[in-house]
Amino acid sequence: MSDTALEAVLRRDRAVVAVALVLIAGLAWAYVLWLAADMAMPAATAPAAGGDMAGMDMPGMDMSGMDMGTTAAPGFRAWAPADFAFIFTMWAVMMVGMMTPSVAPMLLLYAGVGRKAKAGGRPIASTAWFFTGYLLVWIAFSVAATGAQWLLARLALLSPMMAANSAVFGGVILIAAGIYQWTPIKGVCLRQCQAPIAFLSSHGGFRSCPLGALRLGVEHGAYCLGCCWALMALLFVGGVMNVLWIAGIAILVLLEKTMPTGQLIPRISGALMAATGAWLLVRAL
Repeated sequence: MSDTALEAVLRRDRAVVAVALVLIAGLAWAYVLWLAADMAMPAATAPAAGGDMAGMDMPGMDMSGMDMGTTAAPGFRAWAPADFAFIFTMWAVMMVGMMTPSVAPMLLLYAGVGRKAKAGGRPIASTAWFFTGYLLVWIAFSVAATGAQWLLARLALLSPMMAANSAVFGGVILIAAGIYQWTPIKGVCLRQCQAPIAFLSSHGGFRSCPLGALRLGVEHGAYCLGCCWALMALLFVGGVMNVLWIAGIAILVLLEKTMPTGQLIPRISGALMAATGAWLLVRAL
């Protein structure tokens, strides 16, 4: 195969992967938008008194008798297995929508090298195996996030829109996330995410077997989790189903990983988070 023909095939292969990523992220965001719109239905459509509020009766939340005009913490009932499944699905789909754009450069690199290796007679495992391993990490995180939401619900620290209903609680999360943005572990994980080729070089390169590619995806996902978990905790501040908040965090993650600014973006954002959290605490105390 000539170099020109090979490059044409490479471009086509990368285009297929790019389209697949857009579709996956698009479907995930469509689900998030639908769910957020369903939750945000006007309270005017609810029964006059004593009934559940339409569009805001979320799993784990007993809305009856709650005065939405006050800042009193809502009552929460015990979650049933279906409630855990619903919240887990919400988190898992949201993580796919938020994280797929930021891992796209790595997946496109993998697809391009994979096509070239196949043409050279040394095939490597499919990009899908690597991506599956990556997503497994975020699915595991979704399990932890579901557990965290259950605990916060039990402590009545979340509003019906799954946002912090205490300025002190929100301020503490912001300060903690801001400080983490400056830590060495954040820097180590971010460097692995910013430089796909360096990550592959330091982890033995591409894998020829599916299990090896799956494990490599898990390793890359673990660095990504180490880089971004504190940012995901901010969803409990602005609202787990606040679409603008979700989009803002997703954009910040994408900028951190793709902009050639080193530690500048996380440190600036971390300082702003900590300052905002401190301001909330001062106002509340």
